[in-house]
Amino acid sequence: MTEQRRGERLDQPRAPRGLHLPRVDAETFGRVAEGIARGMGTANFLVYMTLFLTAWFLWNTLAPANLRFDPYTFTFLTLVLSLQASYAAPLILLAQNRQADRDRIALEEDRRRATMQKADTEYLAREIAALRIAMGEVATRDFLRSELTRLAEELDEAAERRRKLERRQQERDVRRQNGLEPLDEPRDDLDGDYVRDGRGEG
Repeated sequence: MTEQRRGERLDQPRAPRGLHLPRVDAETFGRVAEGIARGMGTANFLVYMTLFLTAWFLWNTLAPANLRFDPYTFTFLTLVLSLQASYAAPLILLAQNRQADRDRIALEEDRRRATMQKADTEYLAREIAALRIAMGEVATRDFLRSELTRLAEELDEAAERRRKLERRQQERDVRRQNGLEPLDEPRDDLDGDYVRDGRGEG
């Protein structure tokens, strides 16, 4: 007894005792269960099952007595259908559970994508708001157009004044050449009188 206890080590887990069942690949078994459940949920299965039951009834009712393997009350058929139902229900539940797991994963993925899209939308909204604020401080096209129009008008006015001055200058030159007296007007720098006489204003 003491030697047996010495043989056991405390740093190693104890081997489980009892019946060792064979391990089954859950994924493979689940795919098989889904295939069976998918096949049982079709119109072909109902048609084939109806034909099978009809043939069973006809054979065990109309065939000679020595060839009937399941006479009336059809006890063996009841057993077969009970076994089918007892296996079909868990297979269908297993297929439904796998589908529910896939739906849950898909829902979580959709929720994650929706969260990312919401974050991207909020980021774009903030960026657009920042651009609008920045654009408020930038000269717009209408502002530039109005400023250019005003500048063109000022240039036109300056050119018109320059043409008037040149016309007056030409008139003075013509009168001087003809020996006529200059126009009786005050002397000012606007017409270039002081500049023409070589004197500054003073």
